[in-house]
Amino acid sequence: MSRRSIEIDDEVFAFLQSHSEPLVDSPNDVLRRLLLGSSGRPSTAMAERRPGGLMPFIRAGVLKAGDKLIHIQPRRGLTHEAAVTADGWLKIEDGREFSKPSPALKAQTGVDINGYAKYALKEDPEVRLQDLREQVRGEI
Repeated sequence: MSRRSIEIDDEVFAFLQSHSEPLVDSPNDVLRRLLLGSSGRPSTAMAERRPGGLMPFIRAGVLKAGDKLIHIQPRRGLTHEAAVTADGWLKIEDGREFSKPSPALKAQTGVDINGYAKYALKEDPEVRLQDLREQVRGEI
């Protein structure tokens, strides 16, 4: 099999990361899965994505599809919002979807931030994803 090189911008790379299994998938693996599916032929693999990082929260009943999460940057006067999808992903304001909170928040702020520590429930900003994570872990 011959190898070719391509250049991609940071936004495309972030998208590939959001669809990858850390330390398992290469960017080529993600592109192959998204573009060709398991059959090796073009498919609608995007509809077959795996559950996102918030799926355990949904199963435990501490989050539901449509719940809103926020991150407030008081010094900059900015509030970033993300919605929980039915399959445990986060959909940010520009329509992009991420399987985990930290890449979603990085896409919104431009810096690496722990999404579990910084995203909070919009309806109750005192409750962070980290609080819910600890609650879900306690139920296992």
